[in-house]
Amino acid sequence: MQALRIDTDTTVTDLNLPETDAHSVIRDLVGSPDAVDQGTYHRRALLHIHGNGQQIGLPANLAAWALVSIWRGSPLYPLAGTIVVTGRTASGDTETLNDELAQHVKAVAQTVRETMQAWRTRPPVSNDAAIRELLTYAARDVVSSR
Repeated sequence: MQALRIDTDTTVTDLNLPETDAHSVIRDLVGSPDAVDQGTYHRRALLHIHGNGQQIGLPANLAAWALVSIWRGSPLYPLAGTIVVTGRTASGDTETLNDELAQHVKAVAQTVRETMQAWRTRPPVSNDAAIRELLTYAARDVVSSR
């Protein structure tokens, strides 16, 4: 089953999960042996998120946050730690991530990485300006990859 891992440094890695024990592998990938939350931010995708990531102080995952904020149409709460993105069936089960959504993930992660790098020499004037800038670029990536 094709999936993607989004790391907190904006790196995206292609995954080939086993059909029979995907949830066990996902738990290992996100570093959560006990609780993995499944977030539905797009009707055809599931995000598998460390269940206690924010409470234990995992770093923010800005690439995943920007992606799901665009999929949902408004800025959402912060996401923390490594996140695995899979496809989602109509009944809510995990399945292979389709190529269109995989392209969204990769394009937004690259844009977030490039934007954060540019901020080293040209920092945003405020947190609100940073959020607007990231989400504007992410929206462009999602629309242009359709």
